[in-house]
Amino acid sequence: MGYAQEYATAIMHRGRVPMDPVDFVPDWADGPRKAKFYPGADSLPLPASGYPAAACLDRGLAALGGAPPAPAERDGAAGPDSGADPDSEAGGAGAGRPFDLAALSGMLRDSYGLTGRRLGVQANTDLGALPYYPLANWSRGSASGGGLYPVSVYWVSGRSGPVPPGVHYYSTRHHAMQRLLTGDVSGEVRAALGGGAPGPATDQYLVLGVKYWQNAFKYNSFSFHAVSMDLGAAVQTWRLWAGARGLAVEPAFWFDEERLARLLGVRTEEEGVFAVVPLRWEGTAPGPAAGRAPAPAAPVSVRHRDAERSRTVLTFDALLRMQAATAERAADRPAPGALAPAAAPAPDPDRPVRPLPAPRPLTGDVRAALRARRSSFGRFDAQRPVAADQFAACLAAASAGSVLGGDTGTGETPLTKLYAFVNHVDGLEPGAYEYDPAGRALRLVKPGRPGEFLQKNYFLANYNLEQSGAVLVPAVRTAAVLDAVGDRGYRVVNAAVGAVAQTLYTACAALGLGCGVALGFDNISYIEELGLAETGESPLLIMMIGHERPAPADFRYEIA
Repeated sequence: MGYAQEYATAIMHRGRVPMDPVDFVPDWADGPRKAKFYPGADSLPLPASGYPAAACLDRGLAALGGAPPAPAERDGAAGPDSGADPDSEAGGAGAGRPFDLAALSGMLRDSYGLTGRRLGVQANTDLGALPYYPLANWSRGSASGGGLYPVSVYWVSGRSGPVPPGVHYYSTRHHAMQRLLTGDVSGEVRAALGGGAPGPATDQYLVLGVKYWQNAFKYNSFSFHAVSMDLGAAVQTWRLWAGARGLAVEPAFWFDEERLARLLGVRTEEEGVFAVVPLRWEGTAPGPAAGRAPAPAAPVSVRHRDAERSRTVLTFDALLRMQAATAERAADRPAPGALAPAAAPAPDPDRPVRPLPAPRPLTGDVRAALRARRSSFGRFDAQRPVAADQFAACLAAASAGSVLGGDTGTGETPLTKLYAFVNHVDGLEPGAYEYDPAGRALRLVKPGRPGEFLQKNYFLANYNLEQSGAVLVPAVRTAAVLDAVGDRGYRVVNAAVGAVAQTLYTACAALGLGCGVALGFDNISYIEELGLAETGESPLLIMMIGHERPAPADFRYEIA
């Protein structure tokens, strides 16, 4: 048994047995920046606009591979407002349309770029600090635990790209690429990926790292659990955005991590390399002949280094051990079907069935939904129940969102099962349910109002869970995944759960519902309440949905 099994057990029990260091208090004054800082690096501003905005969210969900197509597509047409080429593939395993600089810019801006300043009266503990500019809350399309955004995005561009070849870092605050290295090193990425990697043959790659201190200064040993979900949220934002436009994003999670860390000039103890996304680029034909710059004969590394703001940077044993455990044998990509023994259990046929209506269509624009996305933080109001078709749309979107594509195995083997605690949904009696996506139905696990259970087992005071319409809970057989593919499977598990959360956030924004996601709950109590011990399922998030109080005190200033 690898260390990831031990860490997963500690995560599940942390509500009852605190993880070390139990007396940890963040030094807020000495915290890190919410992005890396490369002094002296040249910047390339990305286009502010120019890529079509209109792209139907239902089309993006269908491209994930787990959702029904949008109404227009059911009739065999892309629709006049879909923003996609009706002759192109919608995403998935197909080649899709090629990226260009405008598409790359739009995808990055709408996911990790800063889009506006938020200052609303809500129940989170940071409310008092938000009016001060240095502590301002800047909205982004992707969600992130604690609003810390530790994912680093690098663009490794070869000779087919629109700029001189090199390695660039995406500066979220400037919506610009900072050049860290000049020269075509795309062959180094290709070599690190090895044979059988997903995506097109190309010389354009996005490489995603996670700077641990950017999250660990607050969450210490818990950090690895949180940041691996952040990674999934970022990737799934790209997949939704790209799929709605006929583009394809297929991430690789299995590759030579140390080789890529050396190229990026980072130490894996400080910044893990979590995913690589090959991009089919404009002007290159799909196929094995595209983009074939060889790997450099000698090791190549970025010379620029991140300038850390914190005077004191701490390390945490659990975080270091999880990085080491999940990086071991990182290049040994599992065979297709390797995750089959860890598949989510089928719905219990003996439980009472509650049919759901057809999901409300999500015909709105993906970009608009991402710009509207936010965490509700205590603003739920039970006076207005969630409509049944809205609830069905949320469940369908969250289920589709568990498919990460690429070499994760989540397309062929569903890992995530959804449970729902229903408080206030039209036509549904309160209770705990399991979701049956194939039958478009719920199955009753336990009748009765769940509000008292939900609030009693939530650690914080920023949500009144009983006021939400429902609380969705994604569960995964984490131990079985680790047995099937090794410790690196922990990254896949958490990325899939983060992807579920991001997809639900986006769907709720499109439906006009509030949404909030939290990790601060007693996991063991949920296992007991839902009867998950026999199946080995681990509840990893709670996701609240519902209507918010009308006429809130709010301030929004859009910058993109």
